[in-house]
Amino acid sequence: MITSAGNPPWPLDVPLCDLDSAGLTAASVVRMKLFTLDLRFIRRKIGALGEADRKAVTSSVAALLGTPSSG
Repeated sequence: MITSAGNPPWPLDVPLCDLDSAGLTAASVVRMKLFTLDLRFIRRKIGALGEADRKAVTSSVAALLGTPSSG
């Protein structure tokens, strides 16, 4: 999930560097809070993670799951 960087930190939070690509206007972090969401609730796509942010999130997910990260 993506949340405000102003919230208290959680383990494995990934601060986002490329807010423009992600379509965000405020400092944000990707938080390792996994859940499922029915696609009918997705209204629109606002952006995508930049390359460096994607790699950082991939590493954090790998650490969460205890698997090697492929970068």
